[in-house]
Amino acid sequence: MRAFLRLLLFLVICICLVFIAGFVSRTGWFNGLFQPSLTATNTEVKIEEIVPADGLHPVVADYTEKLIEEAGAIGISILITDGYRTPEEQDRLYQKGRDQNGRIVTNAKGGQSYHNFGLAIDFALLDEDGEPLWDIAYDGNKNGEPDWFEVAELAKELGFEWGGDWANFTDYPHLQMTFGYSIEELQHAQIEFEESELP
Repeated sequence: MRAFLRLLLFLVICICLVFIAGFVSRTGWFNGLFQPSLTATNTEVKIEEIVPADGLHPVVADYTEKLIEEAGAIGISILITDGYRTPEEQDRLYQKGRDQNGRIVTNAKGGQSYHNFGLAIDFALLDEDGEPLWDIAYDGNKNGEPDWFEVAELAKELGFEWGGDWANFTDYPHLQMTFGYSIEELQHAQIEFEESELP
């Protein structure tokens, strides 16, 4: 009888260990205990590596790809609709809803947006037909949560700041990485660079 109870206890422990191992491998919980998560927030970038900008910063581009992959892994397809913008493109966008018809889409003039320094992206969801979608209530992966907010959470875990968290001008499609630099600091660095290029 004792041998039977020992065998039964051994089997119960084995089954519990199998369930625990499955949970750990699915969630990655164990890995998070022993190694810091890799995010752009702990990446040091010198301002000289940002200014002047002529495209999306390589770190931002890498984490954008990671965001697309991680969203895809939970059944959400996204499209990057905008990245680096020239100051001229920013000024044209700023005119929407002001000198042009439509609603206001930005409060930033040329040189006042992180897009102008290659540090920001905008995204949209893709529906089942692969068409872009800006519906923040859409639940394409059918898990009971809006896909838009799931993507925003993934982005924040990677080190992006989300425009949907802003109180003064909510910008749901917008994600940015500032690396600790204000727009004023970036503008100053841009002016210094341009002056250094003068003959």
